[in-house]
Amino acid sequence: MSGAARRVLVLGGTAEARALAALLVEVPGTVVVSSLAGRVADPRLPVGEVRIGGFGGAAGLARWLSAQRIDAVVDATHPYAARMRVAAIEAARAAGVPHVRLERPGWTAQPGDRWYRVADVDAAVRALPTLGRRVLLTTGRQSLAAFLPLTGVRILARVVDAPVEPIPPHVRLLRSRGPYTVEGELELMRAHDIDVVVTKDSGGPLTEAKLVAARRLDLPVLMIDRPKPPVLPAVVHTADEAAGWLAGLPAAQPG
Repeated sequence: MSGAARRVLVLGGTAEARALAALLVEVPGTVVVSSLAGRVADPRLPVGEVRIGGFGGAAGLARWLSAQRIDAVVDATHPYAARMRVAAIEAARAAGVPHVRLERPGWTAQPGDRWYRVADVDAAVRALPTLGRRVLLTTGRQSLAAFLPLTGVRILARVVDAPVEPIPPHVRLLRSRGPYTVEGELELMRAHDIDVVVTKDSGGPLTEAKLVAARRLDLPVLMIDRPKPPVLPAVVHTADEAAGWLAGLPAAQPG
């Protein structure tokens, strides 16, 4: 290790990343730096030191790790941040820094669910017209453009930040951020006469209420699977598990 204090980089603005940062700032001899991509205009900031913006790919991240004398990397980025996941693996390997992937488990279908799984956004666009015409779309701002040409449907697109592209008349934006309640989701779906929900398999409790609401209303859910993961050296599923992994690393040595 590179210094008396263990310096940990936590990648990602997820709830798990914030929970881990909150744990690590209480650990004596640990300095935590949280890195956010900067795609959300007003992100929820974790405690501790925060860095916002990209690194310039895997090579840039590797240089940053060495320059900042980082002792361990926890990749807690969103399950669909596929490029960052690969960059974190390559950068940690190049810099000789221990690396772990913190990823929340995906959702599991329950009795009464009507889920239709597809491999990616393009497959969801093709399948959507066969399932409904009044859509609650919750896949995020970055994938919204793929659904805009579907003029045969009416889309209620829930996003945190407004997209830069023009929005056609058949699409209505709803700027909102979880956590959501089942009662609120039921009210929303009924008010807009939603007959199909489109989502990514993000997992976690913050946005799971829409799945419960869809189940109660007997609505189909078009579920976009996660990208195929790369081979990872270590994977944990909670902030506590990530903190335990860090605690098991060799102690930091004075530089």
